[in-house]
Amino acid sequence: MNEVLAWFLGGVESIDPVLRTLFAGFAILLETSVLIGLVIPGDSVVLVAATGVGSTVEYVSLIVAIVIGALIGETIGYYVGKTFGPAIQHSKLGQLVGHKNWVAAEKFLDQRGGWAVFVSRFLPVLHSVVPLTAGIIGMHYRRFIAWTAPACVIWAILYVSVGHSVAMSFDALSESLHFAGYIFVGVIVLFIVVMTLVKKALHKYAHNDEPGAKS
Repeated sequence: MNEVLAWFLGGVESIDPVLRTLFAGFAILLETSVLIGLVIPGDSVVLVAATGVGSTVEYVSLIVAIVIGALIGETIGYYVGKTFGPAIQHSKLGQLVGHKNWVAAEKFLDQRGGWAVFVSRFLPVLHSVVPLTAGIIGMHYRRFIAWTAPACVIWAILYVSVGHSVAMSFDALSESLHFAGYIFVGVIVLFIVVMTLVKKALHKYAHNDEPGAKS
C-alpha cells in the first residue's frame, strides 16, 4: 500500500505546480458554471491537487486559484441563468438536472435568500444549480456574490488543507510505519464520510418547507 500511494503522490508532485494549480482552478470554474459540476467531481480534483502541494506558496496559490475559479464559474452560471432564464431549465442539459432539483433550488433561494447561496456551495447538485437559479429569479448580483464568496473561500481552505495535511502525514510516517498507506486511505475515507453526512444534513435543511427569513 505504501509503495502504491508513494507512486501516486509522486506522480501528482511531478506535475508542474503552476500547471497543477491552473488545472484545479479551471476544473472548479467548469464545475460551477454551466452544470458541468454534475459530471466533474470538484471535491476529488481539489483533494488530489492538494496532495502535490510542496510549499506555502503552492498552498496559498492553490487556494487562490480555486476561489477565483469558483467565483468566475458561479458568475458565469449566474449570468447564463439571467440571460436565458427558464429556457436553460428546459434545455437538454437542464433536463439532466431534473425538474425536482430545479424546484428545490428555487424554493431554497426563495425561502432562505442569501443564506441559501452560501450553503449551496457545500451541497451536491445544488452547488451547480443555485448560481443559474439565482440569475433566473433575478437575485441581485452583488447580493449573490457577497454570499457565495465567503463560502468558496471556506470550501477551498477546507479541502486544500485536508489534502495537503494528509499527504504530508503520509510522507512523515511512510518510512517508519508499513501501514501508513492504510492510515492515509482511512483518513481520506473518514473525511469523505463526514462531509457526506454534513451534506445530507444540509440537503435536508435545503428541502425544508418551513419558510425562513431572507437575508
